[in-house]
Amino acid sequence: MSSTAAVTRAVPKFRYLSAWFCPFAHRCTLALEHHAGRVEYEWVEALGWEKRTDDQNVTGSGHEWIYHWKSPELVRACPGALVPTLIPVDQKGTPDESKSVYESIVTIEYVDAVSGAQGKDRLISEDPFLAARARVWSDKVNRECCSTYYGVLVRKDDAERKEHFNNLIKGLENFSKQLEATSGPTFLPDGQLSNVDLTLLPWAYRYYVFEHYRGPDFKIPYTSKLEKYHGWYDHVISLESVKRTLPDKDRYLEHIKKYADGSARSKVANAVRRGVAAHEFDDEKDEA
Repeated sequence: MSSTAAVTRAVPKFRYLSAWFCPFAHRCTLALEHHAGRVEYEWVEALGWEKRTDDQNVTGSGHEWIYHWKSPELVRACPGALVPTLIPVDQKGTPDESKSVYESIVTIEYVDAVSGAQGKDRLISEDPFLAARARVWSDKVNRECCSTYYGVLVRKDDAERKEHFNNLIKGLENFSKQLEATSGPTFLPDGQLSNVDLTLLPWAYRYYVFEHYRGPDFKIPYTSKLEKYHGWYDHVISLESVKRTLPDKDRYLEHIKKYADGSARSKVANAVRRGVAAHEFDDEKDEA
């Protein structure tokens, strides 16, 4: 018998401050579920909506203003009071808000790092070049394929909506071309799931709302330039760890209606109305 006792790795545990409807939080949920068994979490619904009377018709929609409410715990743990926010919990069950982690793409990398996963189970490649390339492209798809989503929904002018949609399609074409560089169907070779896939997937799943609220001209087309993208989507959406995270489509349609009709008041919606990209929201200027 070895004189060195085997050390059992403690499974990292978190209070996961989230919101069922939020695609930003969905990124973190995907990472947590990908590493199910290697990490544990308690879901805390920490962000929601409340109606307020729009007496001055500022929204121009004829509807109430609809504002975010934020839990006190979220306000304490995250400077911008945004989901997703992860609060580590020690072995005694005590959360440590001083070590909270937030920003959706950051949480993907963080969960991957603390999971202890190795090889193809990692979301960040152990190959330094592939990891660097993936970090570049997670940022690109965030700007080109995710932020543009809100322009299609929030902007009131049809020409502006179409411009955002066309920019989104160009972003998807750029992503699709990158998929040709690997053995597919994911961004990393050999079907390894990555931070790029998890950055894009929550919005790719939600693109169906365009056709519902903006008409058939806003449906993601099936073209030769998007062939790899559609193959990627069909693959990742079929993964069991992904299926467990998908919000009900009808319920989400009802939720996103407030963006489509102009009554939503959130940092992202306010930023898009102000004329900047969704990812460029300002905590002060766009406070809900």
